Amino acid sequence: MKKIGNIDPFASGRPHLSDEEREKLRQAKYQQQKEDGYQKLVELCRIGEYEAARHLANRNPHWGYQVIDGEIIELNDLH
Repeated sequence: MKKIGNIDPFASGRPHLSDEEREKLRQAKYQQQKEDGYQKLVELCRIGEYEAARHLANRNPHWGYQVIDGEIIELNDLH
């Protein structure tokens, strides 16, 4: 954090991000959500809740996973 004496009260706030920086942040957020979703599916399958995992995967298609016979499959792997 900046010391109060070093803060410019007339500054416009956070710096503006370039389109490239914005895209990198968007991709990082997407990847993190996908990884978090995968971990949730793994945990449900680990405790034997295959139907719950399947429903969760179906409710979150943006994660890119499907649960078939208790196995987590990345949708890209199906093709």
